[in-house]
Amino acid sequence: MTAKITPKATTRRGALKTLAAGVGAASLPMWARYTNAQTAEPIKIGFQAHKTGIGASYGRWYGRTSEAAVKLINEGGGINGRMVELITEDDGTDPKRGAEVVEKFATQYNCDVGFGTLFSHVVIGSAPRAGELKLPYFVVSEGHHVASGMLNRYTLQPGITDVKSQVQAMAPYVAQNLGKKITMVFPDFAFGHDHRDYFTAAIEAQGGEVLAQIAIPPTETSFTKYFPKIPRETEVLYHVMVGPAVLTFVKELGEFFGPSRPEMFGFIDSLEAVDIASPGLEYLEGTYFWEGNPRYAQADQSEHDKFYRAAVGVDDNGASISDPTDISTYAHMFGCWETLHVIKAGMETSGYASTADRGKLIEAVEAMTDMPLSQAHPQGAKLFNGKTHQVFGHQYISKVQGGKLVKVHTTSIEDTLYPDEVDYTTQSL
Repeated sequence: MTAKITPKATTRRGALKTLAAGVGAASLPMWARYTNAQTAEPIKIGFQAHKTGIGASYGRWYGRTSEAAVKLINEGGGINGRMVELITEDDGTDPKRGAEVVEKFATQYNCDVGFGTLFSHVVIGSAPRAGELKLPYFVVSEGHHVASGMLNRYTLQPGITDVKSQVQAMAPYVAQNLGKKITMVFPDFAFGHDHRDYFTAAIEAQGGEVLAQIAIPPTETSFTKYFPKIPRETEVLYHVMVGPAVLTFVKELGEFFGPSRPEMFGFIDSLEAVDIASPGLEYLEGTYFWEGNPRYAQADQSEHDKFYRAAVGVDDNGASISDPTDISTYAHMFGCWETLHVIKAGMETSGYASTADRGKLIEAVEAMTDMPLSQAHPQGAKLFNGKTHQVFGHQYISKVQGGKLVKVHTTSIEDTLYPDEVDYTTQSL
């Protein structure tokens, strides 16, 4: 008995045969282009989000950025003809919950990879479990814990640079333009300790000196009691704070110093998700900040930054297009966009088909090197080190001028490089 073919099926098959004979994939009608993607199991990416806890403002914007990147990837046909599904779990910005979320991704959701973690103590608490479960774990954290060799072959940081490379590139500018007697104020956990250790070494290499290192609990809500510890001879106050009380931190800093402040060099973490025009921040005029990606659209803005801003819903001032009071975490969240594009490239290069190919995915990412400025990498060109699982890229120094952050210096990628401390490729998969 001959199977009956419906007129609809005949039309569809005939159309596909005709198109395949002489028309490129880009010319296919939408239904034909995504036929396989719509019928195949989606690529599942477990997004470990700081929806609550001290990382909540970052988690919200990391989520928006990730959703925008996934939308773009899916509109382009997905990954290997499969749609991408983002599965989000809140880790509370807590290391213990972080490890539980990673386990959930691997055992309950059967995710292909885990992704997205920012706060370093959560990465350090989660990565060992990812390694045990053989779940590729792509972090967007900045901590030196990946490149230091502390973690494992299943943990990679290919979309954002680390603190050691950042401060190494910043120190010459600080020493040459602001001063050489430094007091540091930083959060008392792994991320802050990276700043303490690596900036101290970097400024000493420039002939400078760190007079005092003031560690503050990241959950602190008032900071005035710490400021009398700042030595009078301080020429530059180096500050990097995180968490929901950052606005209080910078306001109290201004109240403490009044008009006689030293030069100030901050990492924009101290003002992420905070409007620089907020009352009480006027004293920041003329101070300097490191930015991972300039919050304000600059005079030399690339077409790629313009595209990325529109895709994630951010205006030229770094605020949400729908709400100008909702300030983005623009200096960091690009890492999610870029990491998702790295995952896509790695899966396509390796021919990733299922969780059985996780090892092939890791090897494909390890083989990456140059990442040119592009729609996939709008923050700037990068160089990935497959041995250390860490990416290196340009850093930006901005100055507060007229209530806005204006870029005054861009480092080279070479400024950020340092000798390898690990070779993860020697570890088994």
